[in-house]
Amino acid sequence: MKFSLFVHMERNDPAKPHSELLDELVELVEIAEAGGFEIAWVGEHHGMEFTIAPNPFIYITHLAQKTTTIRLGTGTVVAPFWHPLKLAGEAGLTDIITDGRLELGIARGAYQFEFDRLCDGMPGPEGGAHLREIIPAIKGLWSKNYTHKGEIWNFPETTPSPLPLQQPHPPIWVAARDISSHEFAVENDCNVMITPLWKGDEEVDDLMRKYNEALAKNPGKPRREVMLCKHTHMVKNEREAQDAAKQFNKYFNYFGAWFMNKRPIQDGFIEPLSEEELAANPMYAPDVMRRDLLIGTPEEVITRLRLYESWGVDQFSYWIDNGYPHEEKKKSLIRFIEHIVPVMSGDPARKAS
Repeated sequence: MKFSLFVHMERNDPAKPHSELLDELVELVEIAEAGGFEIAWVGEHHGMEFTIAPNPFIYITHLAQKTTTIRLGTGTVVAPFWHPLKLAGEAGLTDIITDGRLELGIARGAYQFEFDRLCDGMPGPEGGAHLREIIPAIKGLWSKNYTHKGEIWNFPETTPSPLPLQQPHPPIWVAARDISSHEFAVENDCNVMITPLWKGDEEVDDLMRKYNEALAKNPGKPRREVMLCKHTHMVKNEREAQDAAKQFNKYFNYFGAWFMNKRPIQDGFIEPLSEEELAANPMYAPDVMRRDLLIGTPEEVITRLRLYESWGVDQFSYWIDNGYPHEEKKKSLIRFIEHIVPVMSGDPARKAS
């Protein structure tokens, strides 16, 4: 099994400077590279201190100067927020800057908060049409002298400059949840990114089933890579596991508040949730978080990863966002590298530096 890191800057304290958060993000990626992770992923979000990621390409170009071997991915760019020509050109330049290490993940988008501000209130689910149109368009642009006539975009014959270093183009990943997204990814020769968010292994099983069904409907298409992105935290004992479950209860309650798009927001921070509100949502209850997220000792985590591997997961992405202080994130990541990566990769020499 291959491993990657899924990471954002996230700020809970307005007194903490963004420059410090950036340094911490870089350190986590450097640890992941030293530990044998294949890819570091950074997403795209706007106007949210909860997830600070206005342009993943800027992160990637910065990380390219701090690393040498780890591949660097957009996890993900949001298709409705981009024009195909702009995406093709910026991705091409980023691939050159990274010396051919770019992985391009694309999604339809999630937070209505962002669609209200960047797409004039367009309902978020409509972003799927943008995703399905933008991927063939950027592939066409990278093949040179491309004219596009679509439902969303129209432009005359164009060749983006610069073209990417990787040929015919960087690997493209589609964030897939419903069966139509899986089928689109297979039909267009894309890798697939799946995430159960707060849900448990039954959701992982269902997402893999959808991918396999999409493959069965397209027998002429080769199987591409499937990456599972899941919130992970390594612990030494059950006391630490229970503490982590409480932390994720808080994290996902705030995620849910952002997703519902109803709570007041001031200077990029959502109105704080009370202890009563945190306790009122059974979907994110600490015992649910303990069961469904990848919180555990090395033995527990290896057992779960073996299950995912048996279901066909090629890459496991350690999603490190959780609201914990940097030192706690760092400690957990190093434990994962020391105790999990050597076992799952079959290479006992791998360890954190």
